[in-house]
Amino acid sequence: MNILILGSGGREHAFAWKLAQSPLCDNLFVAPGNAGTTQIATNIPISYNDFLAVANTVRDKKIDLLIVGPEEPLVKGIVDFLRQQPDLADLRIVGPDAEGAQLEGSKDFSKQFMLRHGIPTAASKSFTAETLQEGLAYLESHSLPIVLKADGLAAGKGVIIAESVVEAQTTLSDMLDGQKFGVAGSKVVVEQFLRGIELSVFVLTDGENYKILPEAKDYKRIGEADTGPNTGGMGAVSPVVFANQTFLKKVEDKVVKPTLLGLQQENIRYQGFIFVGLMKVNGEPFVIEYNARMGDPETEVVLPRIQNDFVQLMTATADGELDKLSVQVSPQTAVTTVLVSGGYPGDYQTGKTITELERLEDVTAFHAGTLAKNGQVVTNGGRVLAITAQANSLENAVRKSQEAARMVQFDGKQYRKDIGLDLLRYAD
Repeated sequence: MNILILGSGGREHAFAWKLAQSPLCDNLFVAPGNAGTTQIATNIPISYNDFLAVANTVRDKKIDLLIVGPEEPLVKGIVDFLRQQPDLADLRIVGPDAEGAQLEGSKDFSKQFMLRHGIPTAASKSFTAETLQEGLAYLESHSLPIVLKADGLAAGKGVIIAESVVEAQTTLSDMLDGQKFGVAGSKVVVEQFLRGIELSVFVLTDGENYKILPEAKDYKRIGEADTGPNTGGMGAVSPVVFANQTFLKKVEDKVVKPTLLGLQQENIRYQGFIFVGLMKVNGEPFVIEYNARMGDPETEVVLPRIQNDFVQLMTATADGELDKLSVQVSPQTAVTTVLVSGGYPGDYQTGKTITELERLEDVTAFHAGTLAKNGQVVTNGGRVLAITAQANSLENAVRKSQEAARMVQFDGKQYRKDIGLDLLRYAD
């Protein structure tokens, strides 16, 4: 089978790493890929937002299975575009169409969807530039802190938690009037702050059947003890110690089943991943957000724990045959520590030579922002590497991941040294 993955991050390297292990995988391509994917697949130097180039690659390489990694092409309608090509009617695709991708593409859409289908979530109200004054007045009596979310895609950075009314009003004005997040912030969802502990649950669906994949907890803030600005993710852990079977059953009954039923009732044919961002509040699950794809860096701890042939799992998703498979999960704990460029999530430099990768043992270094150049691996993004370790205990997985993170070197390297430590202290 010839397989094409769209994307260039750690998530896509993890997909490639997992797919390459299958005897069903004949030829593996990643577009555009990174320095890690080039070691196990053939990189195709095209943009995943260039739909025509993607379609031509599918034709040229005789692709049987396409997996769309990032959210942007999904929201922009790459699945719809490919489905409209008469000669690509038999192409298997893992990823929702543009309508399904609205679960992530519009915070307002997903909020209204949750309300329509009785899915537990925080109370909220949406505002645009036309209703800015109404929004500013609304914030006057809002409980603190106040969550403000850009409606559209903002690369994981469109959420602001304001600690005062003045900060919230300034932020709302900056987003709607000052276009802080561009088009993504042309509508803003103002949301109740939920006090609890956060985790993510991942669902794979073929449109009718579903499988719940291993859950994970990621670490969004740049600084230790969850301080500083939000990033795309500084690390992740799976399984999550506070997500016991009782809680996960509540997630399935109160969130997963109503979500999939809602999609079917609204005639949205959804084949792919649904990332459910959750808050556990007094033992109950509340949905913070949906994503229309796997998370990053959560993929780097979820996929290593899945013991199935991943090509088989992806094919069953695209063919509507997930009911024929059961997901086998390793009992081991996986921890990933993300190494980022100096200055991230603000301005940062690229082109820094990465060394000591060859010294790593008993861990997997998933490449994110890397580039192969003149025989060397250099930095090519804010998040550079995700170092994943597996062990029979959380303590050992944390230790192994952190030791490897210390070993790898590049100029300006930053990483959090507390990934997973909060879970060691957590008492359910």
